[in-house]
Amino acid sequence: MKALGIVGFILALLLSVMIHEFGHYITARKFGMRVSEFFVGFGKRIWSYQRGETEFGIKAIPAGGYCRIDGMSKTDVMEPGQEGRAFYRATSWRKLIVLGAGSFLHFLLGFLLFVVLFGAVGTTQMTPIIDEVSDPSPAKSAGLLSGDEIVAFNGARISNWRQDVQRINATQGKSLAITIKRSGSEMTLDVSPKKIFHNGESRWIIGITNKSTLVRASFLKTFGDSYKVTKELIGSSAKAIVSLPAKLPALWGQTFEGEKRDASGLVGIVGVARVSGEITSTSELTLGQRLGTFILIVASLNIFIGVFNLLPILPLDGGHMAVAIADEVRALYARLRRRVRPAAIDVNVLTPITAVVFVLLVLLTVLVLIADIFNPVSIHL
Repeated sequence: MKALGIVGFILALLLSVMIHEFGHYITARKFGMRVSEFFVGFGKRIWSYQRGETEFGIKAIPAGGYCRIDGMSKTDVMEPGQEGRAFYRATSWRKLIVLGAGSFLHFLLGFLLFVVLFGAVGTTQMTPIIDEVSDPSPAKSAGLLSGDEIVAFNGARISNWRQDVQRINATQGKSLAITIKRSGSEMTLDVSPKKIFHNGESRWIIGITNKSTLVRASFLKTFGDSYKVTKELIGSSAKAIVSLPAKLPALWGQTFEGEKRDASGLVGIVGVARVSGEITSTSELTLGQRLGTFILIVASLNIFIGVFNLLPILPLDGGHMAVAIADEVRALYARLRRRVRPAAIDVNVLTPITAVVFVLLVLLTVLVLIADIFNPVSIHL
């Protein structure tokens, strides 16, 4: 089962990459650019076929894929008569659409996965039904039992457990009348919450844990929640990327100095695949909860990749977008000074910068890979 989860994650990741590249492909074709190759994987060609002017196929190393748009720079050789279809000859706004289409489809895929999660699979939510009663605890002393359903606090009926349970903490230790349903009958018991300290903060509890269940959202709420979560994850992904340099020293210690791996720190594809395998094989979660968690991982990863690709550094899509924007800024400046529009920036001139960034990304990938293999993240299910 664990292997199934890992394989499922790898397939989902490859599909995500292909969807990213399809965004480039479909928009480039829409604007008349020439797309000569669309491949899954890298390295030696295993199989391919020609459809129109594009060669589709599979290569030996299943580490992503690519879509080759001809004429990315002036030095690229175009077939005779096709020079006008080169990418670099397109208007800046068309370049921006083609370059941003990959990340857009990552965001769209993440959103659609959340729609499936909220509307079809459901999310784990706590119910008012008591699962366990701590011993000793105020709940135990008051006579609450496993299986009791809490229906009211101080006479106010429960409508949303996640919100209504906050009334326990709001008592600040004062007696709370809890109405429960047991064996079809209702009864009210008085419980006095006790004070505990958690993460340096005080809380008032009665000593119970509740049963959880999968709850599917309504049609309209599904789309609203999916949009909200997607938006929040885009923002949190951007913040995580900004804070990435600050996490490197800790990752070095966790990789080579035997320090405990931080689950909230940097985790690579291997680490995420391992977690996916653990989730799909654990007996601590129901099948629905495992499926929901797997969808959450894939959706979150898509949104993170979408944001990462928009970083304004070459060779990422965002770097090429930054060049296109710089071209327009230079053109605007020339227009204001009543001068001829300057020639487009040749990305080949920026090759040294691109090479440095590429090497840094490879080194970071290798570092995270070593950490994921020899000091993996544990989720403690």
